[in-house]
Amino acid sequence: MSKSEGFDVSRSVEELLRFSGDQLRSIGRIRMVGYGLLVLALFDTIQVFISPNFMNPNWELQTMGALVERAPVPLLGFALVFFGEDYNRTGLEDILLKLLSWVCLLLAVVSLLFVPLGINNTLRLNRINNQQITVQSQQQLEQLEAIEQQVSQGSTEQLQTLALELNRLGLSVDSTNTEGLKNEILSRIPQAREQVQTQTQQVRQNQRVNLLKNSVKWNLGALVSSALFFMIWRGTRWSR
Repeated sequence: MSKSEGFDVSRSVEELLRFSGDQLRSIGRIRMVGYGLLVLALFDTIQVFISPNFMNPNWELQTMGALVERAPVPLLGFALVFFGEDYNRTGLEDILLKLLSWVCLLLAVVSLLFVPLGINNTLRLNRINNQQITVQSQQQLEQLEAIEQQVSQGSTEQLQTLALELNRLGLSVDSTNTEGLKNEILSRIPQAREQVQTQTQQVRQNQRVNLLKNSVKWNLGALVSSALFFMIWRGTRWSR
């Protein structure tokens, strides 16, 4: 072997050793970032559960959505913490990794349970929303019916007040036309009823669409999160 060849081999070994040292330091930093992400995820989870309102379908669905949307942070944190398998681990860290591995399984089960909970709360919220919209619509129709009954025996001042009420409901009535005010009000009431029914259907449809969009997104997100947490648990058998 020539001197130049010996020098090249020696330099290659030095570069390899330096590269290995850099990799080891990088693995340590990656794992520390992972632990940091898990701590931040824990803080986020605690914040979500401040002022809980269990058995309230809206709170439960919104909380489920908040947890699902935050799932990428702990998923990334677990992936970084377990990076490098069991290489260069301390005894205390081995115990912690065993605990975190089982936490992944727990999170997989909890995420999976979110799905029936989310579906049930979606159905409950849709029913509650429909009931509230129906009550509001019925109140408006009863108000119009009361106006119609008052028109036939109302004075000019009362008719002007009724005209203002119709204007508030979105129907243009000329309250200064005292002579034809009664007929104008009576002609506007059927239009007002139709408008109330149209608005009721539109509001019901909009609320249903928004509810379904969020529910589908969060339930599918819960399924994906459950699968990923389970994969991490299964892939970290070495830590248990």
